[in-house]
Amino acid sequence: MGSTERDVNITVGVLALQGAFNEHVQLLRQAARILTTKDSIGRDWTFKEIRTEVELSSCDGLIIPGGESTAISLVAQRSNMLEPLRDFVKVIRKPTWGTCAGLILLAESANRTKKGGQELIGGLDVRVNRNHFGRQIESFEAELDLPFLKQYDSSSSQEPFRAIFIRAPIVEKLLPTGSGVQEGEAKVDDTVIAPSRPIDESVAKTINLGGVEIMGTLPGRTAAIKYDDTKGKVNAETGDIIAVRQANVFGTSFHPELTGDPRIHVWWLEQVVESVIQRRNP
Repeated sequence: MGSTERDVNITVGVLALQGAFNEHVQLLRQAARILTTKDSIGRDWTFKEIRTEVELSSCDGLIIPGGESTAISLVAQRSNMLEPLRDFVKVIRKPTWGTCAGLILLAESANRTKKGGQELIGGLDVRVNRNHFGRQIESFEAELDLPFLKQYDSSSSQEPFRAIFIRAPIVEKLLPTGSGVQEGEAKVDDTVIAPSRPIDESVAKTINLGGVEIMGTLPGRTAAIKYDDTKGKVNAETGDIIAVRQANVFGTSFHPELTGDPRIHVWWLEQVVESVIQRRNP
């Protein structure tokens, strides 16, 4: 007998190789408490730090935190976690959210990177511009209007989201959606690309990869986007792309885990719930 909505036990992991993983775990717990008050369906949530393939295999969803993307990639490589992470994101297509460094790792292409200097996981058909806003001393906060949060009936969801940008990347270019590697990106100087991984056939029947959705922008910086095909999808006064989603993968340039505001974590956990119910009741 398949699972019902009333017996959904969900495990969410936070990759804990480097970076702000503990902050994510704390905000996930807060978000789960909020969901409990909103939802009459009882769910058992488990949040855990992930450092091994066995721990990853127990997860229904994963967050890759902010930190140093090169360091996270290097530790993942040395601990034999890169391939399991690619399988999780690109083969079995479980919900994955990357913040700041996590967004870089989940991109199919990243510039300002020496060849061989960093491995990518991939999953988002985008090119990211690393450290777009400069050095750490140039970090800043900004009030963001995030339309995807407005689906909630709480009055607080209508308030701007205070985002923290620390040596943040942006999405510089939306890439063509495809099953193979981004060959065109391989020809771009100082750019690395993620390896291709075929989606599991059974998963392919239940998920629509589609194109990349722009989920949030930073106002007033459209001039920084160099490519007309990407700029055309952004309002002229809207600005840099700082949140995107494609199928099971979500990425943000900023650090929601450092704000104490759980709204994005609540929203993302609801996406995880939908994925789990679909997988367990095909």
